Amino acid sequence: MIKQAAKEYAPLDLEKRVREFWRRTKAYEKTRKLRESGKDYYFVDGPPYTTAAIHLGNALNKTIKDVVVRWRRMQGLNLRDQPGFDMHGLPIEVQVEKSLGITNKREIEDLGIEKFVSTCREFSLDLLGKMTEVFRELGVWMDWDNPYMTIKNSFIEAGWWTLKKAHEKGLLTKNVRSLQWCTRCETALAEAEVEYTDETDPSIYVKFPIKDRTGESLLIWTTTPWTLPANLAVAVHPEFPYVKVELAGDAAVWVLEENAARIMDEADATGRIVDRMAGADMVGWAYEHPLAAKVPYHASVQAPKAHTVLASTAVTNEYTGLVHTAPGHGPEDFELMSGASTLQRRAPTRVATSARRTSRSSTISRTRAPCSTAARSCTATVTAGGVTRRSSSASRNNGSSASAP
Repeated sequence: MIKQAAKEYAPLDLEKRVREFWRRTKAYEKTRKLRESGKDYYFVDGPPYTTAAIHLGNALNKTIKDVVVRWRRMQGLNLRDQPGFDMHGLPIEVQVEKSLGITNKREIEDLGIEKFVSTCREFSLDLLGKMTEVFRELGVWMDWDNPYMTIKNSFIEAGWWTLKKAHEKGLLTKNVRSLQWCTRCETALAEAEVEYTDETDPSIYVKFPIKDRTGESLLIWTTTPWTLPANLAVAVHPEFPYVKVELAGDAAVWVLEENAARIMDEADATGRIVDRMAGADMVGWAYEHPLAAKVPYHASVQAPKAHTVLASTAVTNEYTGLVHTAPGHGPEDFELMSGASTLQRRAPTRVATSARRTSRSSTISRTRAPCSTAARSCTATVTAGGVTRRSSSASRNNGSSASAP
């Protein structure tokens, strides 16, 4: 028979009574034992970092897991419900460094490696106890007396054993990639350790003089001018038509045909189209780095295909259609440069071939008022205005790392 609902509801008191009932009757232990003959069900708990008190995300995470575990037990399954805690690595070290007033790695050596490690261990174990108590109070049924801890040798050795088995089966490969890097912590950062903020940078046009083509330059447009010292290539779309625009003083720039008029307008310049070709025909062109005099590395760089035009179908028909590529500032650029040795020159598209057979020249002139900023010239590095980019910084350590968006 359904009882009359209480006139007053005191959730905190009710929670305490329920937890006490579970403890007194050993409800969790008896429930596990009753399912021992059931089909095994392996539950793996993704571990929270023991860096601070639990937050709402941890509470939601464990609550959802608790619901799933209870549901599976109601189905008669025998669950392995070991919880886990991530207790080593950069997040823990950073918190301990803050508590000790440490600002760089040299100070850790001055303190003593063993003392620093033991302090990190004590810090983690203390928070593990506090977090466990809160999870218990949330009513989460897991094997809290036997959690796995990443600082224990048993866990570490299991990781090495797994890696060894992967190696024996030929599942490991060695390669290189572009990663976020924290200069303060002197280590690579995971994506979860990077936060973004909006900053305003100038977007600019830059000329890259083409070797063996006197007076001709590739005109690129970039929203990340701070990555230009790391430039190693310029990318074009192999099927887009590009044009050579002749400017005053025998100078000429190569840009995407469909945007040539707008670019000349922004530069407050008049030009004349004197040649057309597909991006595929430009692949392999070599150029001089515009900052070679200030960045000596570029005078002797040995990277395959460095300072040449590469083909990429990821290039869009925006602005000049020639993309400044800095492999040290992002995975996309790095992957393009890494595959450069396999890129081949492609036959020009039918549109581009037809364009080259046209003998007449086209004149491009400014047809509308110049931009509100100061007039700019295509014969030098040109500022095109302000754009908003995303600047990255390490969320756990206040360090910073840069990556082209």
